[in-house]
Amino acid sequence: MSALVTDGLAWWAETTPDRPAIVFDGRDAVDYAGLARWTDAAARALAERGLGPGDRFGIIGANSLEWCVAAIGALKLGAVLVPYNNRFVASELRYLVQDSEPTLVAADDKHRPQMAEALDGGPELLALREFTGLQHSRVEPVPRPAAASDDLAVLVYTSGTTSNPKGVEFTHRGTHAFIHEWGLMEPALRPGAGLIFVLSMSGAPGILWHVLHPLNRGMTLYYESGFDAATTLERLASGRVQVMMGVPVLFEQMAARPEFADADLSALELVTVAGARVSASLLRSWLDRGVTLRQGYGMTELGGLSTVNPASQALTRPESVGRDAVFTKHRVVRPDGGDCDPEEPGEIIVNGPAVTTRYWRNPEATAEALRDGWFHSGDVGIRDADGYIRVVDRMKDLIISGGFNIAPSEIESVIGELPGVDEVCVIPADDEKFGETPAAVIAASAPPSAREVVQLCRDRLAKFKVPGYVVFQSDPLPRMASGKIARRELQARYRDIATTHDKVI
Repeated sequence: MSALVTDGLAWWAETTPDRPAIVFDGRDAVDYAGLARWTDAAARALAERGLGPGDRFGIIGANSLEWCVAAIGALKLGAVLVPYNNRFVASELRYLVQDSEPTLVAADDKHRPQMAEALDGGPELLALREFTGLQHSRVEPVPRPAAASDDLAVLVYTSGTTSNPKGVEFTHRGTHAFIHEWGLMEPALRPGAGLIFVLSMSGAPGILWHVLHPLNRGMTLYYESGFDAATTLERLASGRVQVMMGVPVLFEQMAARPEFADADLSALELVTVAGARVSASLLRSWLDRGVTLRQGYGMTELGGLSTVNPASQALTRPESVGRDAVFTKHRVVRPDGGDCDPEEPGEIIVNGPAVTTRYWRNPEATAEALRDGWFHSGDVGIRDADGYIRVVDRMKDLIISGGFNIAPSEIESVIGELPGVDEVCVIPADDEKFGETPAAVIAASAPPSAREVVQLCRDRLAKFKVPGYVVFQSDPLPRMASGKIARRELQARYRDIATTHDKVI
């Protein structure tokens, strides 16, 4: 019999029925037995509407218990779960619908109008509350579907920052592989431990890492409707949470709270940050509270996370994202495919059992990204003599000025140390002499002067890396659902910066 991604929930429902499975917003809790019954009812309701093995089930909505129940219910039928980005507008959703061809789509009340517009009379649109309001029902579980371990379980779309979003496939076997691998490496990922998630469930970090992973491992998921720094800090100080994973801005905002200085964070065992470079000051602020922030590396195609800096290296190599995992291997290679020497920049490529095997209905993109069993990330990295990797930047984000490659993250790290700078994103600006020059877009509560920004960069960086333009804005920088800064949106907003703003150097 093939192992399915819902088997763990069934086992824990029998073994530890009273253990909390999900606690939503600190008040609405459901134990493992209750979640098993609730998702059985949802599965039967979806089956009655025609959903079956291999069918795509689209879902969109704000964070909620009902979202999780609907997702698990569909997976119990052997259907393919397709979470749609809840920040997308109707035209963007229409592309996802046309590409994934769902049999059924479910939406919460807030997202129902744009989903209806996107479907345009296509597959049936269900209201989440229509079939997930049966949490106290006792129904006969649906028959175990005739699904194989290598069948598709989840189809997660990329954010589509440079092209149309691509559907990334995850099988039952691949999902189990990364759950098993991380359990071998991280003792904190154990039955009964609590982990918290405050971002959207629509991406790989959501559905894979914070629904399927904890429920297969018998953990308790503290699931929030959204991120509020004070509330999340309170949850961490409660003593019930041992694990948190997120992007740096979450930890920056919590560290800025006045109560951070006295918060008891001793229960935390595993805290990882990924998606952007972590500043030395942020690392120090959490270390002063007894918490080691460990940088990780990952992306949708890698299941969300493929490596994380070991705790033993977090202080001596704080900029490292780790090295090879138990089964997952990483290389840094030159354009000809040869391995780079230590400290030589190159492209990070990854091979492992949890890496996606292909893009949905996109053989061209699959052939480009997956070569000889290795996934080509498009990220620039540097491996040191001991095998630890530092991520420099996205290859597509590199700024080429006078023939020199410039990594925006290197400049962002320097500018981020200035007092009053809340966020910074460095983008390319047209330059008549050098082709491109860096432009720094800064969100600041107490902005320094452009002169101060330029002077610090001159002191710390090569001349060709010093920003030619510095733009301040009072509003926060735009972000994607993952929490990462929406670099492409800023590039589009300031594409004419060379003609609309004065050069500062």
